[in-house]
Amino acid sequence: MDKASLIGVLLGLIAVGIGMIMKGVSPQVLINPAAILIIILGTIAAVTIAFPGSELKRVPKLFGILFKEQKLMTIQEVIYLFTGWSELARKEGLLSLETKMNEIDDDFLKNGLSLAVDGQSADYIRDVLSEEIAAMEDRHLAGAAIFSQAGMYAPTLGVLGAVIGLIAALGNMSDTDALGHAISAAFVATLLGIFTGYVFWHPFANKLKRKSLLEAKVKEIMIEGILSILEGEAPRVLEQKLASYLPADEKRKLLNSSEGEDGYGET
Repeated sequence: MDKASLIGVLLGLIAVGIGMIMKGVSPQVLINPAAILIIILGTIAAVTIAFPGSELKRVPKLFGILFKEQKLMTIQEVIYLFTGWSELARKEGLLSLETKMNEIDDDFLKNGLSLAVDGQSADYIRDVLSEEIAAMEDRHLAGAAIFSQAGMYAPTLGVLGAVIGLIAALGNMSDTDALGHAISAAFVATLLGIFTGYVFWHPFANKLKRKSLLEAKVKEIMIEGILSILEGEAPRVLEQKLASYLPADEKRKLLNSSEGEDGYGET
């Protein structure tokens, strides 16, 4: 479970609910079937028109991605893995890494290591794996675009809902109390449109983009690790190269922790 996504949703609901109470507005006004229909169904309709069915089929999976932790190796884990492989390759040769492939759960990493063991050139390996990353990013951006567009449509539909409500309200000007109630209800659609657009859909899109960037970054580090092993770089050199992807304090901590460790080949 991605706790950050869940906490964010809950805080958004709490903020609006408590804020309404503090302003003297009952949260019960949000129970407005007409406004909910216009905003929710209207947003779904707009998104359905904007995107092909092949991309819309992925929406349930995208919600799963939003609320589940990514099963990714950390950068530190990748670095430790490749420094160990580098030492093994320098001692026993590149083919010795073939035995490690059965231990790999990551298909991208397994494919890259297989290409290296099979004797493919560094340029070929980089091209193949980079294309795979690019294709992955395109898929992820397409998914994020669905939520991003929903975030654009929802607030506008909120204005549309308010206009419809005002038309209905102004159609009966004789009853002042009913008129005030109708105008209040009309703006519920605007509230729901802005809330869903800027508390849910736009942040969901950004979350998907950030998760995609992190996954792409880990895969890029894997490419550098594979190519470094292919070039016969020493474990310490490889570690320093891959550690450049870490923030300065984490990089310093990683390199300092490995200074006293044995097992590295000569640099």
